[in-house]
Amino acid sequence: MPEIKDILAQLDGENRLRTIPHEATGMIADLSSNDYMGLGELGDGFREEFLNRFPDAAFTSSASRLLSQRQKYHFSLEEMLEGLYGKPALLFNSGYHANVGCTGALTLPGTLFVCDKLIHASMVDGLRIAGSVFKRFPHNDLSKLEMILSRECRNYEHVVVMAESIYSMDGDEANLMKLVKLKHLYPNLLLYIDEAHAFGVRGERGLGVAEEKGLIDEIDLLIGTFGKAAASAGAFAVCSEEMKSLLVNCARPFIFSTALPPVNAAWSILITEKLVGMKRERLHLAELSRRFSSRIEEISGVPTGSTSQIIPYLTGDAARAIAIARTLRDAGFLALPIRRPTVPPGGERIRFSLNANLDMKKLSPLFDVLRDERIFINEN
Repeated sequence: MPEIKDILAQLDGENRLRTIPHEATGMIADLSSNDYMGLGELGDGFREEFLNRFPDAAFTSSASRLLSQRQKYHFSLEEMLEGLYGKPALLFNSGYHANVGCTGALTLPGTLFVCDKLIHASMVDGLRIAGSVFKRFPHNDLSKLEMILSRECRNYEHVVVMAESIYSMDGDEANLMKLVKLKHLYPNLLLYIDEAHAFGVRGERGLGVAEEKGLIDEIDLLIGTFGKAAASAGAFAVCSEEMKSLLVNCARPFIFSTALPPVNAAWSILITEKLVGMKRERLHLAELSRRFSSRIEEISGVPTGSTSQIIPYLTGDAARAIAIARTLRDAGFLALPIRRPTVPPGGERIRFSLNANLDMKKLSPLFDVLRDERIFINEN
């Protein structure tokens, strides 16, 4: 098909043609994955314990949650999450499934969604697929959000404010405290917070920023994922019993997808148990992230804006991002270039994703690479 060739040629000409990476070997550090607590690297060490505890965990559910007879570990995992959060939980196959399903289920007559401009694509896709009525406010600009709410809340039965606790590209945070204060001003407002990049990493037990701020009970719908810090697969929604029933009955990805294999649910039980007790590792990762961000700011001369383990190094140009990533790889550091449409034009970057197994000594050569690159740019 000629038009496909044209599209691919255009992407290539703009340095935006993507390929699926092969497994990297001989790396000093993988700074591209979301294995924030390093459990993906350590997983083999839990194999014997897992097999002893869950010898009957099957490798397929063979049907959706509404039909499958193999759900013992799905229910056990949901019960564990309910014990941790103090609210009901519902499993989904992925964060993408969760966000598409939840936004679709909440798209009821008389509902307006008001969304941070940088919410994840899965949330945006969910809104578009469901035909939701939604408005967007500039990233983390809560004064603009309040202007929208003051103007629109009276016109809708429900208003759902959507944000992420930690944003996946910039590593900055939503101000959950202020969002909760706004919620108290508008009785028909619901808070929908995606904690995909905070689950396992933040909070006393690793339950996320909402736990860290003491706000779990204030969040009407909280999304977490097992595919990042939890080194597993799947996602979950934490909400009221009534809303959980709505999701079971109306979230189409939940209804029409074969459920996660029981072996994945069982593995998530084991890993979540480990995560809850990793307070020391969370403190280490937080300190490492602060120091890493500070070094990036020294080299680039601009603030990173990050308050988390995700730290951007802005290049503003796709070709430069690709070249830096290649040089870093040659030096033993896997850090991938981020380009449109993941970020807007001019927002091209290297996204550094830190994990608890790293330390500043191991990362020291990386800063030398970036400093040399910066000197070269300035000289030319």
